[in-house]
Amino acid sequence: MASQAEGLLSEECRVAINQIASYELHVSDAYLSMRPDIDNWGTGKQAIESALQLEKALNTLLQELKTLASKNKETNLSRFMKKFLDEQTRNISYLEYQLNYQKDLGKVAQSEGQPEKAAESSETSGKETTSDGNTANLPTQQVPTSAT
Repeated sequence: MASQAEGLLSEECRVAINQIASYELHVSDAYLSMRPDIDNWGTGKQAIESALQLEKALNTLLQELKTLASKNKETNLSRFMKKFLDEQTRNISYLEYQLNYQKDLGKVAQSEGQPEKAAESSETSGKETTSDGNTANLPTQQVPTSAT
């Protein structure tokens, strides 16, 4: 079985795939730790920034594998990687959208004279209230759509 697998992909691509799989496990572990250990991740905004860094690093690894597959004329792997890169691009766009939304929430809270904690509490409630108890107008953004 191992000798059969050796002929399918170049050694460079197999090493790169193993590196990506290892990094994916690291990313999954990081995401799981964001839920119970929220104190270790700081604010929701900081957690999104960390997630964005992880996803961008994964995107780089996927790009490198796709380039390597193209260089080694491994067209099936190259086409397969395009699907993952498209999904990765959507993930990064969504996290950037979320980060910008959190920044906008902070600006709204500051302009209404509220401390930064107001934006953090709105992450769980989904609503922002002013000091007089009224609901504030939150910034709205369109979720980015991917180019297919």
